[in-house]
Amino acid sequence: MTEHLTTRTNLPEPLASLLQIYSPSREESEAVDYLVGWMQTHGFEAYVDEAGNAVGILDGGANEAGHPTQDLMLLGHIDTVPGYIPLAVRGGKLYGRGAVDAKGPLAAFAAAAAELGPQPGWRIIVIGAVEEESATSKGARQVVGDFSPALAVIGEPSRWNRLTLGYKGRLLLDYTFARTLSHRAGPDIGACEIAVNYWNAVEAWVAEWNQGKDRLFDQLMPSLRRFHSEDDGFEERAEMTLGFRLPPTLGPDAFQQELAALNNGGVLSFYGGEPAYRSSRNTPLVRAFLAAIRSQGARPGFVVKTGTSDMNVVGPVWQCPIVAYGPGDSSLDHTPEEHITLAEWKRGVQVLVEMMRLLTRSPG
Repeated sequence: MTEHLTTRTNLPEPLASLLQIYSPSREESEAVDYLVGWMQTHGFEAYVDEAGNAVGILDGGANEAGHPTQDLMLLGHIDTVPGYIPLAVRGGKLYGRGAVDAKGPLAAFAAAAAELGPQPGWRIIVIGAVEEESATSKGARQVVGDFSPALAVIGEPSRWNRLTLGYKGRLLLDYTFARTLSHRAGPDIGACEIAVNYWNAVEAWVAEWNQGKDRLFDQLMPSLRRFHSEDDGFEERAEMTLGFRLPPTLGPDAFQQELAALNNGGVLSFYGGEPAYRSSRNTPLVRAFLAAIRSQGARPGFVVKTGTSDMNVVGPVWQCPIVAYGPGDSSLDHTPEEHITLAEWKRGVQVLVEMMRLLTRSPG
């Protein structure tokens, strides 16, 4: 039986309220205002920054040893892909757009930090970034210049007992071919065929490049995201959007040159380029997470992802220990059945509390 959430007395906050507010990229302001207000009532100094991000800070002040205050960054994102999913509970699962990607992890950050409270010698910073689901990554690009944390956690689903160490890179390409219209019975190749020929040439180049690379994380992954054609009686046009997931050994600039060399007369427009990023597993941050997961009775694991996240933006700049973490099943990202198990979300919160307790109360 489905419970529609006219009352939410048994549901955790700020998770339930965030899910009830629809906030696709570039329409995040209502959700941002809610999260800022929630954090203000739970001990944070909270505000909306210049990019529209929700920022909350728990400042513990100087510690007794007189060490400089350090920043622990918990960077989630508050936007979602389009497609409203009514908030509902079924069998202990909370349904709603963003339950997994990535309001679930963001809400866990805020709830865990509020439960732990300020820690001497540390500033715990929770951010709900805007436009992560857009190629602009507007929120992360603001944050990367505003803060320089000692440690950082990116809020993305990995299951409550696993850490994500890296993400593939990305490049997007809009291809357009236009030509004067000719009779379909003539010898000239049409715009659609020319566009398809370019896609086939790209696929063949990628297949050759991927030879001998067995791991998916090491492969170049192409996708044809959009195809559109039209004519006005005088000119015909074919348009495609191609997407590429890039391995660590192939950056967006180098691959862009290869795609340009394959061009068969189309107009190429590149955007959304991000290099792949992989972090170290031998850091105090990872060790604290491993201990925290074990404290909840599980054996921790590691993953790398074939998508991208704000780690791709901030990791190369901050150059600090960084991982991605968050409760939720990433196979449900962007799907009509997106949901999070409430029991898993609560365990994720406790892992985060213990991780932060271990880090902030360790000597030095």
